[in-house]
Amino acid sequence: MSHVIHRSLAKVPLVAVGGKGVQLFDKAGKAYIDASGGAAVSCLGHAQPDVMAAMHRQIDQLAYAHTSFFTTEVQEELADHLIAHAPAGMTDVYFVSGGSEAVEAALKMARQYFVEIGQPERTHFVARRQSYHGNTLGALAVGGNEWRRKQFAPILMDVGRVAPAYEYRDRRADESQQAYTARLLAEIDAKFQELGTDKVIAFVAEPVVGATLGAVAAPAGYWTGLRALCDSYGILLIADEVMCGMGRTGSLHAVEQEGISPDLMTIAKGLGGGYQPIGAVLAQGRIVEAMRKGSGLFQHGHTYIGHPMAAAAALAVQKVIQRDQLMPQVLARGAYLQKQLHARFDSNPHVGDIRGRGLFWGVELVQDKGSKAPFDPALKLHAQIKAQAMENGVLCYPMGGTIDGRNGDHILLAPPFIISEPELDQVVERLGDAIDTVLARNGATAAA
Repeated sequence: MSHVIHRSLAKVPLVAVGGKGVQLFDKAGKAYIDASGGAAVSCLGHAQPDVMAAMHRQIDQLAYAHTSFFTTEVQEELADHLIAHAPAGMTDVYFVSGGSEAVEAALKMARQYFVEIGQPERTHFVARRQSYHGNTLGALAVGGNEWRRKQFAPILMDVGRVAPAYEYRDRRADESQQAYTARLLAEIDAKFQELGTDKVIAFVAEPVVGATLGAVAAPAGYWTGLRALCDSYGILLIADEVMCGMGRTGSLHAVEQEGISPDLMTIAKGLGGGYQPIGAVLAQGRIVEAMRKGSGLFQHGHTYIGHPMAAAAALAVQKVIQRDQLMPQVLARGAYLQKQLHARFDSNPHVGDIRGRGLFWGVELVQDKGSKAPFDPALKLHAQIKAQAMENGVLCYPMGGTIDGRNGDHILLAPPFIISEPELDQVVERLGDAIDTVLARNGATAAA
């Protein structure tokens, strides 16, 4: 019997006892290829020796010091490293313990900025449907994952909501990509106008939408148009890169590929690679200066912010990524994974879309490829595929409700940056076999 409140109360999960490289091992000795990095976390895989050594050195020196009394050398060095490689204008870092905390801190920092500069009437956030920004109350409020939000909706703040940038399903057949992008931006503009352009604090969005949509990037021109739109009204742009950032899409920050710099940016998962819980908010200099010259503090804080062990692990992870020049490898391995996914699934009538960047890929499943009709959500097809894939020795990240919070299934892949081409072949083969098995079990055929 377990006394842990696990994610599912129906059963106790398998016990993980070890990990090495791209593999995890359970108590029975079975090996699993970690093709999702947990939840796009384990960017360097497991038991990376340089990271482990850095953690040992730090705990021998100092495990913890509260930030109301001290800073630490390792926290300062990590901040310096992050700012040296940050988007233009980013000057400061606020450390937290994970992605949801990072989003909460960014929301509060954005609100405080406007209070400090004499615009307290700005009280609204705008965000997209079918997004995900975390599970704390503020993060859940701006997020658009309806399944996660539904029962807590009465205690969440109101947020202006607009359409996702979900070209596979939402671009009309008679619509060019440019026209689709223009329509999305016009909707955002209309929402700003509806709420009052002088009443909106920030627009919050993931550059590549992770858990809820499955590695969906916006169409060309969306982010540059969004940046210009926010600037025209003095609205902040918050880029949530908790899942898609820190190298996952083939550049250290996903916004690099969009040619813009946000006002605030949240990072987490790939920041520390799972070796310690850590997240951060990167901020433009003018935002921090407004607080410094105003109240003189950011009115926020948690017990474990700037934790020395977490900072040491994250600094080591980032140094390995830089030293080993892993960004070109992510792009190369990502191109290989893309090719193998298309080779395996293009002829499958129930794989509607394959999309992604770098080592961040989504496979969307459909009942009918032509109409894009989803499977009956009662089947929980995504959960069946996860279970079968685990049986096959590969870990993937599934989600239901892809379309509207109820309908639609996708599988997300986010393997470690160190994965080899033969290991990627195994991932695609085992996932493909899992999908074929589950489809056959549910009366669908995988043959074209």
